[in-house]
Amino acid sequence: MWEERARRTRRDIAALAASGVGVNDLHAAAIELTARDVGTDLTCWATIDPQSLVISAMVSGETRLPAEYEPLLADAEYSGEELDTFAGMARSRKPLARLSDLPLHDQERSARYRNVWKPLGVRQELRVLFSADGSCWGAAGMVRAGTDFSEREVEYLTAVAPSIAAATRLAVRSELSAHAWGSRPAIVVLSSAGDVCSATPEARHWQEHLDEFAPHRFDTMMHIMVQGLRSNSADGFRATLRDGHGQWAHMEASPLTGEDDGQIAVVITPATGAQLTGMLLAAYGLSARERAICLEVMAGSPTRHIARHLSVTPNTVQDHLKSVFAKTGVTSRGELVARLQPR
Repeated sequence: MWEERARRTRRDIAALAASGVGVNDLHAAAIELTARDVGTDLTCWATIDPQSLVISAMVSGETRLPAEYEPLLADAEYSGEELDTFAGMARSRKPLARLSDLPLHDQERSARYRNVWKPLGVRQELRVLFSADGSCWGAAGMVRAGTDFSEREVEYLTAVAPSIAAATRLAVRSELSAHAWGSRPAIVVLSSAGDVCSATPEARHWQEHLDEFAPHRFDTMMHIMVQGLRSNSADGFRATLRDGHGQWAHMEASPLTGEDDGQIAVVITPATGAQLTGMLLAAYGLSARERAICLEVMAGSPTRHIARHLSVTPNTVQDHLKSVFAKTGVTSRGELVARLQPR
């Protein structure tokens, strides 16, 4: 029975992907599709940058997490100490995590459970990654009170997750290919707790675009940046941001020096084509070697130079290029360069 339901869901998700919907609309529709077979009290799906493994956008189900708990959930996700974070699951190739599968003492020390789910009266949690060809494109967090997620529900989600990943990758690829960007960066100054102390008008523009789709989503992303910086203070913290209109931006958090110790500056710049190229290469499902050759081609390197630089033969370079051409739907190097440079 569940196999047929999984096939139906995969078929419906494939139809959504073929219709050309954006990532947010895709995930909102997929939430409704999976809800036919897996009941939840709360669910939130995230788009994830496959390079940094940082959340770039989020879509919630019909019932949203109360706003005061979103920063706590973000803090837990990027604290560096939490079990089964989306990034941690992706790095360890763990496609699914059920809270009840952890030893009881690990369940109790989970910041997500202790600070968010338990106060809300929710006990059961299930997390699912959406990965394709070794790259993580998204994830879903599902919670409910009462009965735990059953083995059949786990099997169902395991069966449909690859289809959701493929559809997400296609939607991201479509958005990146049509990407357009502005010119002025935005600056947000945050307190050590993640509260906004000041923001430029350009930052308010991004806030309006994010909160238009999901209230308080901008504040949640700022908490993610603060918590990420705490875990990566030596090198700063970088992430990719996506608003509800399919526009992408690059974010970088760094400590502010001065008399207000603990303040953090987040710079938001409309993403350039070069910054998005890596994600676009992944979105076409190219292997690591194929990506390296594409970057060489985009730099204008001839075949012999590429072969020497990558320690392969010219014939091997040509074989890889044939595969790249097939995956990207082009027939020449010039078309390939045009295809891989977001407009």
